[in-house]
Amino acid sequence: MGYVFDFNDAIYYEKQLNDPKIRFAVDLEKRLMLNALKPVRGESILDIGCGTGSCLQIFLEKGLQATGLDPSPYMLDIAQKNIGNRADLHRGFAEDLPFDDNSFNYACLITTLEFVEDPKKALEEACRVAKDKIFLGVLNRYAITGIHRRIKGVFSRTIYNHACFFSIWELKDIIRSLLGDVPISWSTVCQFSASPGQITSKIEQFSLMQKCPFGAFIGMVVTLLPRYRTRPLTLPYKAKHTTRTVPG
Repeated sequence: MGYVFDFNDAIYYEKQLNDPKIRFAVDLEKRLMLNALKPVRGESILDIGCGTGSCLQIFLEKGLQATGLDPSPYMLDIAQKNIGNRADLHRGFAEDLPFDDNSFNYACLITTLEFVEDPKKALEEACRVAKDKIFLGVLNRYAITGIHRRIKGVFSRTIYNHACFFSIWELKDIIRSLLGDVPISWSTVCQFSASPGQITSKIEQFSLMQKCPFGAFIGMVVTLLPRYRTRPLTLPYKAKHTTRTVPG
């Protein structure tokens, strides 16, 4: 089942988004996501682990048909308050999505894999319900910020005590094991722990800088390719009887 955010976690998470430094980082992450995913207006997207609906708001502003899913009723309550009835909200788990195959154009997991029980199964489910692309936004195992969060969790209780951080190479290995040699692209942001500002923002948006594998937030896009199941086709054939001698 993984870790499900309780009431206090949900309140803390919502308050964190009002912190200027946190909001600056979240804005960088959202910009990276949209630039990488390039969603088309009018198409559908599933936000797996939608939390308080922060990314759902972005999808709705871009004209997408948005659906959110989260295992925490407290997070869904806040999401409902933030976005009203503009998106469909469901309670459920990433490893067992209550949707048919190819139900959405896109699926995304943004800081969701860190808290699920079975990341590989969650990715398999995302690939099942999406037909075009999936976006993975994860906290980088090898970023300075990620190391700091894990050390801090040793001495105090934080939500990151329950998180499993990933690297670009680990994500690629999981995807390849599920889908084979599909197109994968990645970028990172939040390279620095500096205070928000125009200079930091411009540096973070350089494409060369985003190819550094040690940014705190990894954004990875997987392009899904159609796969076909084949079966042998039996053709009826009736042998002709003949009385002629077969030459030897």
